[in-house]
Amino acid sequence: MAADADRSSDAAGSPLAERLNYLFTTMHPPGAPYTNAHVAEEISGREEYGGVSLTEQYLSMLRNGRRTNPSPDVLRALAKFFAVPVGYLLGDLSPSQAERVEEEVRFLVAMRDKRVRSIALRSVGLPPEVQDSLTTIISQFRQQMNLPPEPPGPNGAGGADGSGGPDGGATHGRG
Repeated sequence: MAADADRSSDAAGSPLAERLNYLFTTMHPPGAPYTNAHVAEEISGREEYGGVSLTEQYLSMLRNGRRTNPSPDVLRALAKFFAVPVGYLLGDLSPSQAERVEEEVRFLVAMRDKRVRSIALRSVGLPPEVQDSLTTIISQFRQQMNLPPEPPGPNGAGGADGSGGPDGGATHGRG
């Protein structure tokens, strides 16, 4: 990134701002999304985040694109907080790798729901043909309720592979 990238007027569409906003609106405990103040307070000065000092105002500027070139330490701390690879925040991942991270984020968010977790765990150990039947039944319920065949993705689109989630369920990394 150029040295003057922090002052770029067209930065609002920067990969960093877009991805931070996606994580803020998606990766949070049940209830309400994280606030800039909460994330800055959680990260600031804690050894697990490398002792980074982060203010609510600076985080706001990163999210609205007014600042686009944070230090590597700030990026590592944010990536660790949201449990995503640093490359995701940098925009260094290929589109398919970035989609994979977002798919895993959606999976983790869905698995927070006790009922969803219960359904998923009850299917473990069942033969593949029974799992396929369960998938068909769930699809029929979604259709009857006028829901899309797959839960929406980050841009409102259903999953491209039809699996409804990642094949592993673990995040890529924590920083």
